[in-house]
Amino acid sequence: MTLKRPKFTALLLSLRPQQWVKNILVFAGIAFTGRWNWADGRYALGAFLVFCALSSAGYLVNDVRDLESDRQHPQKRHRPLPAGEISVPVVLVLAALLTAGSLGGAWVLSRHEGALFFGLTAGTYAAVTLGYSFYFKSKVIVDVLTIAGLFVLRAVAGCVVIPVAISPWIVICTLLGALFLALCKRRHELLLLGENTPTRTVLREYSPQLLDQMIAIVCACTIMSYSLYTFTAEAVRQHAGEQPWLMLTIPFVIFGVFRYLYLVYRRDIGGNPELMFTDKQMILNILLWMLLVLIITRSRQL
Repeated sequence: MTLKRPKFTALLLSLRPQQWVKNILVFAGIAFTGRWNWADGRYALGAFLVFCALSSAGYLVNDVRDLESDRQHPQKRHRPLPAGEISVPVVLVLAALLTAGSLGGAWVLSRHEGALFFGLTAGTYAAVTLGYSFYFKSKVIVDVLTIAGLFVLRAVAGCVVIPVAISPWIVICTLLGALFLALCKRRHELLLLGENTPTRTVLREYSPQLLDQMIAIVCACTIMSYSLYTFTAEAVRQHAGEQPWLMLTIPFVIFGVFRYLYLVYRRDIGGNPELMFTDKQMILNILLWMLLVLIITRSRQL
C-alpha cells in the first residue's frame, strides 16, 4: 500500500517545481546582449517568476484534462491528482489563482518603459498552454511544435521585458532545441508503453523509427543554426579588431547535444529532460558554456 503524502507536499509537487528550470530561458535576452546589470536583472527575474507561475497553472489544467489516462499510465498515475491525494476542485482553484496572479504580475512588469509587449507575450503563453491541453496535444507533429513554441515564447518574453530587439537567431535556436527535447520525450513515452495501447492518442501516430529520424534531423539543424548564429552575432572588439568570438562556444553546444543524445538512448532520461542536470559531465559543460558566454558578452561592453 502506498502512503499518501501530506496535503501541502502533494500541492507543491502538483506544481512540478522541477520543471521551472525551463523558465531560465527568459534570461536569454540578457545573456546574449551582455546587459548584465541590476536594472535589467530584476525585470528578468520578475519575468522568470511570472512564467514559473504560468507554467505551473498550465500543468495543473493539463493534469485535470488527462486525469483518466494518467491513472492508467505506469508513471503518471503516481502524480498527486491521479493518485487521489488532491481533488479536482482544489487543483482548478489553484490554477485560476496562479494564472490571475501571474498575469497581474506580467501587467505590472509591462508598465515600465519599452516593455509593453511582455504582458501580451505572457497572455499568449497562457492561451497557447490552454490550447495545447485541449486541442494541440492530440495532433501529430503539431503537438511537439506547440511545445517548442512555448519555449520560444519564454525566450521572447526575456527580450521584451528588458527590452531588447528580438534576434531571429534566438527564436530559431530555441525552437529547434526545444523541438529536439520534445521529440526525445515522445520517443521515451512511446517506448515506455511498449505493446500496450498508448494512453495518449497522438502516440499512436508516431513510431520509434519516425521519431529517430526526426530527432536526427532536428539535432543537426540545432547545431548548425547555433553555429551560424555565433558567426553573425555582434562582434567583440579585441586588439586585432572585431571578431565573432562567440564561435568559441560551438564545441560546448555540440558536446551538450551529443551528451543529451547519449543520456536519452543509453540512460533513458528522455521522459524527464531535467534529469540532464544530474549528469556531472553535462553540468560541467553547461557551466563552462555559460562562463564563456558571460566573458564574451561582457567584453562587448568594454
